[in-house]
Amino acid sequence: MRLSPSAELGGVRLRALDTVGSTNAEALACARAGERGPLWITAQTQTSGRGRRGRVWTSEPGNLYASLLQVGVAPPGAAPQLSFVCALALYDALTEVAPALRGRAALKWPNDLLVDGRKIAGILIEGEFVAGDVLAVVAGIGVNCAHHPDGANATALSAEGEAVPPERLFTALADAMLSRLRQWDGGRNFATTRADWLALAKGVGMVIKVRSNDGEIEGVFETLDASGQLVLKQSDGATRLIAAGDVVMPDAALGVTA
Repeated sequence: MRLSPSAELGGVRLRALDTVGSTNAEALACARAGERGPLWITAQTQTSGRGRRGRVWTSEPGNLYASLLQVGVAPPGAAPQLSFVCALALYDALTEVAPALRGRAALKWPNDLLVDGRKIAGILIEGEFVAGDVLAVVAGIGVNCAHHPDGANATALSAEGEAVPPERLFTALADAMLSRLRQWDGGRNFATTRADWLALAKGVGMVIKVRSNDGEIEGVFETLDASGQLVLKQSDGATRLIAAGDVVMPDAALGVTA
């Protein structure tokens, strides 16, 4: 893996590993040891990769596994917005190295990147306080470059006819992330990030289901609120704000036909 000169000039650093349990866990361990970032941790493979809500993230060699550590980058209340920042940076990078996917790639709330309705990448935001009350935030990103899980609604760059090695995608991603972080400005300009994300989002204006630990609810995905919560209008006219959950979209939203 390699950073571009512009990323290095922006103060970004890289620790490229062959194998690690989890790039997110390694980044948080660095923060506990005094690292303040911005620091990318990458690996050729992970032995304990994970996704949201404790799910296992399969980590075969040939895909991209990368986590960005930042400390004190934003107030704790704004930290979840990094999911949208990362999604936009990932979209920018993916369509730069594989321009044929522009128009086919889209974003799914809160943390997935889709190609023709199939998941090609996921994002996991984690954080903890270090040195007392300073928040360390890690943005973990996994992209299916060469492989994707069997039997899942997933795809990979190789399956889409795009031979893009993870090293090339990472260099583009590090540059795009720097640009999107500057745009977001620690949450002070989330309105622009929000607008850009909505322009690329799947399912807005459609009936969706949201699953969480509290059960499943259905309604129209109206928009995101000013903090990034999903605004769901239910059939009885009530509006729900949802901070976390798994979105299930109709086939029409994903571009799937019978």
